Amino acid sequence: MINLTVLRRIGSVVLLAGVLAGLLLTGLQKWQVSPIIAQAEVYEEAAAAKEHEEHHAAELAAAATSAAGTPALVHEHAHEHAHGADDWEPANGVERSAYTALANVTIAIGFGLFLVAAMTMRGRQVGWRAGLLWGVAGYLVFFVAPALGLPPEVPGTMAAPLHARQIWWVMTAGATAGGLGLIVYARHWAFKLAGVALLLVPHLIGAPQPEMHGGAAPEELARAFIHATALANGVFWLALGGLTGYFYKKFA
Repeated sequence: MINLTVLRRIGSVVLLAGVLAGLLLTGLQKWQVSPIIAQAEVYEEAAAAKEHEEHHAAELAAAATSAAGTPALVHEHAHEHAHGADDWEPANGVERSAYTALANVTIAIGFGLFLVAAMTMRGRQVGWRAGLLWGVAGYLVFFVAPALGLPPEVPGTMAAPLHARQIWWVMTAGATAGGLGLIVYARHWAFKLAGVALLLVPHLIGAPQPEMHGGAAPEELARAFIHATALANGVFWLALGGLTGYFYKKFA
């Protein structure tokens, strides 16, 4: 039988902690991360414009050597291709900030569910101090371990296929969570050793890599983005863990 009191408690904890932590992350991104993204997008757009000009020039050159009537067809195809490349995205300013905040709050609520589930399964009273430790664990599982193989990337960076990266990310997060759980909670040394092995497996397999490395943005901008993202996510996870622990105890 479902305990409605427990469900209401979990819902309240996750909602409050998720909203506050998500808004905090949005503020950190606006202050630290977004300016770097804006700079990287300038380089990305410049590279895309150059590539489009080169592609268009190559099409014109090919059309000049083809049969009569072909240039019109090539021009029409190029126009359709350019028009189709203009995908929708939020406008800069309030609209983009609002969508970012909504996405961050949604993600924070989802991660908060993981934390509350782990706290509930642990079966011990949890306050904000213990919540901070859970936040550190979440940071290691969902950011640090995957970032060792797939560091955060600025716009315009060459990357492996998305599906392959997603699979490796999920595998790494799952293996890291299982490995840390065995190391911390298992009593027998063999299980602790298995936990260490779980931590290493994804990195021994290796993250999927692009055929060519590099990107439109300068390397120092890419490094600054990694540092800013790591700091923002660290603060986010500490806040999410501490707030989850605080509200978990408050609504007990």
